[in-house]
Amino acid sequence: ERVERIVSADDGRLASVELVGGERLDADAVAVGPRFRPRADAFSSIGIVPVLHESGLGEIVETSPTGLTSVPGLYAAGNVTNPGQQVLAAAADGSWVGAMIGFSLVEDDLDAVRRSTANEADWDRRYRGERMWSGNANGSLVHEVTDMTPGRALDIGAGEGGDALWLESHGWQVTASDISRQGLDQVAAEASRRGVTIEYLHADANALDPFGDDTFDLVTAHYASIPRTPDGRAIANMLGAVAPGGTLLVVGHDLEPMRRPVDTSRHSRMFDADAYVTVDDVAAAISDAPGWHIEVHVRRSRPPGHAAASHHVDDVVLRARRVGT
Repeated sequence: ERVERIVSADDGRLASVELVGGERLDADAVAVGPRFRPRADAFSSIGIVPVLHESGLGEIVETSPTGLTSVPGLYAAGNVTNPGQQVLAAAADGSWVGAMIGFSLVEDDLDAVRRSTANEADWDRRYRGERMWSGNANGSLVHEVTDMTPGRALDIGAGEGGDALWLESHGWQVTASDISRQGLDQVAAEASRRGVTIEYLHADANALDPFGDDTFDLVTAHYASIPRTPDGRAIANMLGAVAPGGTLLVVGHDLEPMRRPVDTSRHSRMFDADAYVTVDDVAAAISDAPGWHIEVHVRRSRPPGHAAASHHVDDVVLRARRVGT
């Protein structure tokens, strides 16, 4: 029972202690143990309220086994969470909670990678409406691939599937990859209508390991709008997806006309071509990489009779082979 007050004799010496209920206990000495109270007042405004520890030794800040408090992102360790911890135990607890914070930050980074990007949302919006493209294969793909021996192919930026479906119809085992689920749904619908089989991979070429451990005999990307990053990871991901002896085929618009000066009083540039990975970027990366041989790197008129765009008349074509067996 809790002590209400200490009673002194007439000479000032301790006589007894009086409990809350009124009972008095004779005593010659009283040992006083302070109650622990964490200095958590600075966090009260965000909801941290200390509670009584089960030992009765004082108050603590409650945490999960990882040290996380009731406030997301706020951790606590040491004797603020357990008044029985001495220096060594508190230090060990701090190390444990520090590691848990590290794991949490890594998980946050992975979640950020998995979240829909603005680029993905933009392409989902575009593919949610009417068909954007002709459905035909790109002429440069047909020109470069027709004489190749079919194998496994990865079509990066498959869009509505014109290239992927053409490859499948010419004997390739095709994986269609795109940042947009809406686009892949359109590919799947057309493949189902034709009664053909294509694999689908919802992936951002700039993500961490977007294509997994698979490698392909042909990796192709036609007019893919892939944002440029300082570390060039999309290009590294493309190169890593090519099997030894396989081919990388990257085709883009000739962007030189878009870089010409414009009268800014009358026009504005609606598109920053240099914000995206270009064919020349890929060529430069391959030139610096061992085990690659560039077979074609040219600017030429777009082949007629297949997919076409009136405002783009020339292609930049890169075909490279990964040397090896």
